[in-house]
Amino acid sequence: MINVIGIGQNRDNMTLGAIRAIEESDVIIGYKKYIEQIEDLIAGKEIVKKGMGDEIARAEFAIQKSLEGQTVSLISSGDPGVFGMANVLYQIVSKYENVEIKVYPGVSALNYASSHLGAPLNDFAAISLSNILTPLSEIEKKLRFALEANLIVAIYNPLSKTRKEPFKIFRESVIDIKGEDTLIGIVDSTYDPPRETIVEVKDLTEELVNMSCTLIVGNDLTYVQDGKLVTPRGYVIRSKIHPLSQDHYEKFINGEIPHGPNRECDYYPCHYEGQYCDFCYCPFYPCGDSSTGGEWIKGKNVWNCKECMWLHEREAVECLRPPLENILEDVEDLKAKKKTLLKLRRACLLKNDPNNL
Repeated sequence: MINVIGIGQNRDNMTLGAIRAIEESDVIIGYKKYIEQIEDLIAGKEIVKKGMGDEIARAEFAIQKSLEGQTVSLISSGDPGVFGMANVLYQIVSKYENVEIKVYPGVSALNYASSHLGAPLNDFAAISLSNILTPLSEIEKKLRFALEANLIVAIYNPLSKTRKEPFKIFRESVIDIKGEDTLIGIVDSTYDPPRETIVEVKDLTEELVNMSCTLIVGNDLTYVQDGKLVTPRGYVIRSKIHPLSQDHYEKFINGEIPHGPNRECDYYPCHYEGQYCDFCYCPFYPCGDSSTGGEWIKGKNVWNCKECMWLHEREAVECLRPPLENILEDVEDLKAKKKTLLKLRRACLLKNDPNNL
């Protein structure tokens, strides 16, 4: 039996199952740095320490010990199935017969980094920038497709003293596809506790990154809140419909709300010259999503839309208004159909098809 053990980024990230598997093993095999983290669990066992880069040798040795009838723990950092020893072992083991393997997952570097940065993960991809065995063209292709799909992207092995070209390609790809203001979270595990940094990609330099860093690239909705990186996943907050909003959407449903700037309004412009006034009162209130500038007033349980101008931009109104005219049949639909309304909001924020809800 070979137990492939993920020890996470440190001992605090190990599962109870992984600890039991180590305790029941006869032989412990791993990179010496990983073995040092679990020394209190392996007293009296045969311990084989290998250097970084000896992954094939570690896997072969684990197989041989298993074939001799011993229970082996093959130690991997992070999660063994994410750029870890499980991949190596399963590629090698097909040469042999009667080798039983069980994988014990651990906290991957991307999960660990995410927990320190805040809550940046939503739909995501994990990409290694190591070009030791992977062509640069393949790395660039993966980056471009992930970024164009608006996925959060976790970057492993970003930079070393001899591998600088992949990092350059990564940075240029993000700027080209997502823009210079794209948010990048950096967690550097050479520090204890790890150092967290959030920058815009235009300010991302080689000096901020090393091989012990995991990078998290935000998507089009990711924002910084109280020093933490957040990617909204969408949730419904119920609230009463304000009387002024009730009046506005009764007129909207009856076709009485004009399209575009309403210069006849006594308060125009309440935000900026040229604003569109179709949605004087937000149909998504409260959205609970700070990516467009809104925020909670702390301690008041009130959602503040003062800094959210998106709803008054021409492109947003032209995306939102036709579907809204079909969705809203009654003012109470502002509550009853809130999930549909929030999907419409997200579609227009990301410039997807608003009619395909």
